Amino acid sequence: MAKEFLLTVLLALALCQMATAGDPDILTDFIVPANLTTPMIDGNFFTYTGMRVLVDAKPPTNFTVLKASMAEFPALNGQSVSYAVLQYPAGSTNPPHIHPRASELLFLVEGSLEVGFVDTTNKLFTQTLQVGDMFIFPKGLVHYQFNNATSTPAFAISAFGSASAGTVSIPVTLFGTRIDSVILAKAFKTDVATIERLRAAFPPPKA
Repeated sequence: MAKEFLLTVLLALALCQMATAGDPDILTDFIVPANLTTPMIDGNFFTYTGMRVLVDAKPPTNFTVLKASMAEFPALNGQSVSYAVLQYPAGSTNPPHIHPRASELLFLVEGSLEVGFVDTTNKLFTQTLQVGDMFIFPKGLVHYQFNNATSTPAFAISAFGSASAGTVSIPVTLFGTRIDSVILAKAFKTDVATIERLRAAFPPPKA
């Protein structure tokens, strides 16, 4: 009896976790920041102008991401959506990373991209995208993009199923944090000197 009760509780907890996965549902039309009141809200609150800098701008020299997430656009709070504009100079890459709270739907606007992700069985799925193509990166899986062109830039727009998808960069997480070099050397079956050389390329993230 106790075993059946425990199993029922565990099943209920699992179902609750499944039901609350992703951004939580809100009980109002939108969420008003604490420093504002509803009468103060107008169309400006629901407008984000941060992408205007892209108009007539010169292509960047390094891979660049311009985000419109809850941090930059507070009206997204509770709406389960956000965007990012990604610019890839020739030969640049968006290194392997994870979005822990959302899947990513990428739409290629200009150029060509090599993309891929690895599932939980360690199977790699890759594709070469052309203008007009879309590619889905499932939630929480390691993925990347690479512009292997020698002279042509690429431009893409990504939509996320969360107002705050989060980004965990694999290289920075491994080599730019305080994980002990001995542990990393054993994990990668190499020596501490090699790990220290890799660390030099990834300074610790700003606090």
